[in-house]
Amino acid sequence: MELLWIRHGQPGWVRDGLGVDDPDLTDLGRAQAERTGERLAGLEVDAVFVSPLRRAQQTAEPIVAALGLEPTTIDWLAEIRAPRFAGTPIEQVQRVFAEGRARPVDDHWDGLPGGESFRDFHRRVTSGVEILLSDHGVALQRDRPPLWAFENAPQRIVVVAHAGTNSVALGHLLGIEPVPWEWERFVSYHSSVSVLRPLDIGGAQAFGLHRFADTSHLPPDLQTF
Repeated sequence: MELLWIRHGQPGWVRDGLGVDDPDLTDLGRAQAERTGERLAGLEVDAVFVSPLRRAQQTAEPIVAALGLEPTTIDWLAEIRAPRFAGTPIEQVQRVFAEGRARPVDDHWDGLPGGESFRDFHRRVTSGVEILLSDHGVALQRDRPPLWAFENAPQRIVVVAHAGTNSVALGHLLGIEPVPWEWERFVSYHSSVSVLRPLDIGGAQAFGLHRFADTSHLPPDLQTF
């Protein structure tokens, strides 16, 4: 079994100097998504799961077209919910994030005021991952370290989501203790691909990271963060 975690392409977070809450991809982001679809063309993929947010949905379009599959949208794949910034001057948005990073470490678990807490986000993503895998024949046998039992698991699953969502999922599957800034600990570029595969350990399976945030399918002028 192989799990491919793909980050969305470049989104347009700013319009006329104001913040956007659920942005579309930029033209460059759409080009990144097209290249990602070309990279995956010809792979045997059993299912594609996508975040409901616009930037993930639009990134998935050329991917599912190349694979000839219908995607399944899953709400828990959405990025951590930020405060509402639509129509807010971008300088003010940047100031809120800068002040958030400067808070005491323990306060980071609470998330930004008006947004989703990292505790809730982490719980949402990790429980979603476990349910998704269980529905596809992969059951969690042991928490620490995480070991799994595979029974009639699919050959390959593709997930199109976000830096935060993917980082939390990868950390959970690999048994890495979480921190409330996962997307900045595991830095992934737009339209990058991370690959997990199982290995036999002690009569069960553990996941190994075979590729992280790979952008080899993107030329230098299409690589953005």
